[in-house]
Amino acid sequence: MQPRARFIDVHVLQSMPFANLNRDDTNSVKTVTYGNALRTRVSSQCWKRATRGEFERISGDSTLRTRRIAAAVTAELARRNWPQPLADRAGAHVAAAVGKFELEEAGEPKKPVPNRVVTNAMIYVPHVAVTDLADLADQHRETLEKAKDITKKGDTKASVLPKDKVDAILRSRNAVINLFGRMLAEVDRAGVDGAVQVAHAMTTHEADVDLDYFTAVDDVTSTWQDSTGSAHMGHAEFSAGTFYRYATIDLDELAGNLNGSDTDVRALLGHFLTAFTLAVPQAKKNSTAPHTLPHLVHLTVRADRPVSYAAAFEQPVRAAAHGGNATPSVTAMTNYADATASFLGTGQLITRSWTSPEIKDLPGTSPDALGERSDGLDALITLAVEQALHSRRQDTDA
Repeated sequence: MQPRARFIDVHVLQSMPFANLNRDDTNSVKTVTYGNALRTRVSSQCWKRATRGEFERISGDSTLRTRRIAAAVTAELARRNWPQPLADRAGAHVAAAVGKFELEEAGEPKKPVPNRVVTNAMIYVPHVAVTDLADLADQHRETLEKAKDITKKGDTKASVLPKDKVDAILRSRNAVINLFGRMLAEVDRAGVDGAVQVAHAMTTHEADVDLDYFTAVDDVTSTWQDSTGSAHMGHAEFSAGTFYRYATIDLDELAGNLNGSDTDVRALLGHFLTAFTLAVPQAKKNSTAPHTLPHLVHLTVRADRPVSYAAAFEQPVRAAAHGGNATPSVTAMTNYADATASFLGTGQLITRSWTSPEIKDLPGTSPDALGERSDGLDALITLAVEQALHSRRQDTDA
């Protein structure tokens, strides 16, 4: 009998042009030294956020991560024609029911106002939770009309709304949360372990950071030609290179998170794999437009453990005489995949396949190391998902 699928690994090689996809606190390109060579890096949080946004767009599920849940509920109640002062009060009581909160100060004189109540930690809920919280306020409108405004910082017993019902709404999930997880310590049993693990992306080769010097022209000065010089000068950091990106889905963790829900698992997996493959972080997109496609995508379905191919690039690849890092990166990854299969064996490898918009045959000494070539991304993802779910159904039936 075929072993039971546990992990779907996603390996992506993608060449990015002159860009700064992920900046640090000084607006500098993020880097890492690996194999004693400096590489450009994009944090897992950055690419995960881009993936989550693309997943929400594809799937139609959406989430809200905010400290300003009070303001969101207030806005929803205002749309329902609640008087603004009462809507402000209701939003504040919702936030106070969550747990510890703060009062932001606004305007002159600096005086805390009800709709400026913010939770100490960000709340992460399905977007429909705002509507559900507004519905709860509707049910307790008479109580809220008699209640006092919340003006004391951290008074967690000030809310007149039932905390158990607020907490129940905050525990609600959708496909996004079941997939990516949730940290929400303020509400008991609201935490969700993510079923997805995402690695920091890094260039497969040594990469330098470039400084781009720029100026801004004053249009009036340019038209009148009555003086010289620019209106503004500055510089920014950018880099370019071929990145190795990796993520894995723990199918057991995902099944536990779904726990009998009516979520279409096939669609969920397909949406994630598509989103991770195609999503690009949006930093400085207006000045760089780095919207490339992956050079190669490789999917494996494993029964034993996830396997990253990052070590294939511990020794940085070197461009051939004619230039280009993408082709030697494919060769390095192919050879490492072949070495991995020899080391671990293929008994726990349920399926492996790959696709590319331009490569027809893999280079190197092991052209079958990544499995068979799929004709396009949709076919690749469909094959991996179907094989994974089929092996799990077989195990259940047995």
